[in-house]
Amino acid sequence: MALPTASTASAQQPDTPTNAVDEIASPPADPVVAETYPPATGEAVAETAAETTASSDEAAVVPEKALPPWIQAIDSRFGSVVKVLDSIIFFKLYTSADGSVKIPFVVVWLFGGALFLTIRMGFINFRAFWHAVRLTRGDYDNDNEPGDVSHFQALAAALSATVGLGNIAGVAIAIGTGGPGAAFWILIVGLLGMTSKFAECTLAQLYRSRDDSGKVLGGPMRYLRVGLSDIGFPKLGRVLAVVFMVLCIGASFGGGNAFQIGQSLDTIRNQFTIFDQYPWVYGLVMVTAVGLVIVGGIKSIGNVASKIVPFMCGAYLLACLYILAMNFAAIPEAIVTIVTEALNPTAIKGGFLGVLVIGIQRAVFSNEAGIGSAAIVHSAAKTNEPVSEGIVALLEPFIDTVIVCTCTALVVVITGAYAAPEMASAVAGNVGAQVTLHAFVTGGHAWFAYILYVAVVLFAFST
Repeated sequence: MALPTASTASAQQPDTPTNAVDEIASPPADPVVAETYPPATGEAVAETAAETTASSDEAAVVPEKALPPWIQAIDSRFGSVVKVLDSIIFFKLYTSADGSVKIPFVVVWLFGGALFLTIRMGFINFRAFWHAVRLTRGDYDNDNEPGDVSHFQALAAALSATVGLGNIAGVAIAIGTGGPGAAFWILIVGLLGMTSKFAECTLAQLYRSRDDSGKVLGGPMRYLRVGLSDIGFPKLGRVLAVVFMVLCIGASFGGGNAFQIGQSLDTIRNQFTIFDQYPWVYGLVMVTAVGLVIVGGIKSIGNVASKIVPFMCGAYLLACLYILAMNFAAIPEAIVTIVTEALNPTAIKGGFLGVLVIGIQRAVFSNEAGIGSAAIVHSAAKTNEPVSEGIVALLEPFIDTVIVCTCTALVVVITGAYAAPEMASAVAGNVGAQVTLHAFVTGGHAWFAYILYVAVVLFAFST
């Protein structure tokens, strides 16, 4: 199978921006953004469609159905607040003269921090890998040690949050907007992110405590407050702990809920018309199912996650491996394309820096390394040795990004789904799950669509 070249991809889909910052004029369905979007006016949609038509007569952006008035009212009221927060969180350290490359501070901070920790700790992400596997499979488990869940349950619960639509939709969006080279940087950031996970989860174990009922309390809000107080910065620690809690709650609405539900609904609504006509039914079903698990606390989450995560990851990876096996001869060419486009990209305006930023954004959104969310779960693991849980945690980015995201990327690149004319509107609208669905059907069989339907629902539910 001949892979689409960079020039072919450019000709088949809209003139895509350099990074996820400027993907489309309308408000993004994906929370990983680094730029404030202008209002989704009719003129903006028409302009996007005009650019698409100029790039290809076959590809055209189809405007989505108008949002209900009450949603538009909410969007209008919160728009000004989001704009201010966006300008702070995604403050640009660098903007190229033509505006094609914009590097947010948070991207540099997360990537630079992961690189520094990896070097400073002597590449523990590689040195401790086998020990992490042994810890996870229970070789050193002791039920008498303090904690609420086992190493494996903690890992499964954390993976249930990280292995989600970011692996299915996020990777496809990254390749669609940044070219195949984005997959290379997703892989590199995944490897570096293993050390970030090790550091944050070790700290969570080190500074955890128990409430009056005996439940474990831990996470960034705990080690920021207590840890910084121990080194003489109590006020700073309290402020940062509160800031983290507020931002964590906000992120859970966007990346943890809205993106997952939105992408999964967009994938299944055409097959199950009831969800297309009454999307609130899908939301109600998911809320009810998730609520029943959450009310049981961390033990309930760990038990459910330990059963769902292996199944959903295994089924999804088997489908990917089947497609790769059916197109085995195209794998070497796909790898060469990914590496070449990563170092010398030709499909996007921003070149090397543009594809690098896209790769970092999608990798961090997928594996949550350096975000702090996984540390909350790992703080509850049964162990007397904080470092041991940090070592277990470094497996998360490896499974999530190095394995699952890489398989998705190879399937999308080999099948050419990211450059298919009929997928132009999905790429422009950030509906990455549709691109992966197209790759599954064209690379495998028509019934592979149902595998992805199940996968996206389970991934969304677990996250």
